[in-house]
Amino acid sequence: MSLTELSRKKSPWVLHVGTGGCNGCDLEILACLTPRFDISRFGVMSTGNPKQADVMLVVGPVTLKYRNIIKNLYEQMPDPKVVIAVGTCASTGGIYQGVYSTCGSLDKVLPVDVYVPGCNVRPEAIIDGLVLALDILNEKERKILEEKKAKAKGAA
Repeated sequence: MSLTELSRKKSPWVLHVGTGGCNGCDLEILACLTPRFDISRFGVMSTGNPKQADVMLVVGPVTLKYRNIIKNLYEQMPDPKVVIAVGTCASTGGIYQGVYSTCGSLDKVLPVDVYVPGCNVRPEAIIDGLVLALDILNEKERKILEEKKAKAKGAA
């Protein structure tokens, strides 16, 4: 495969999902969109539609009420897709671990590809997580392309 085949053919679109919590990480994600940190330099676009998203960025512990909603959002995203757990609450449940109204960490509900630890997570760490997620997204896309080529060879 050539390098051009492995590069993204479009900018990655990110679906930001807040599942509860203190909203501290939400503010840091918004800081990533400002000119100071400027995640758009990586081609990252923010979207509110899961059908257009390549990356799901989740903050906060998953509440029981939000569990089915977040699963539904994940299932609507096209393949390949990557999930990033931002902050201690999404990664481990944080201070909400063991609370009756939460499921705990995100990986109990969805498969998580990248963990960005911290409370509050710094914008630089979120950007590092996004860059890592883009590498994972490219790898998943490469595997899908290889499977399609193998199927095409098998059918011929």
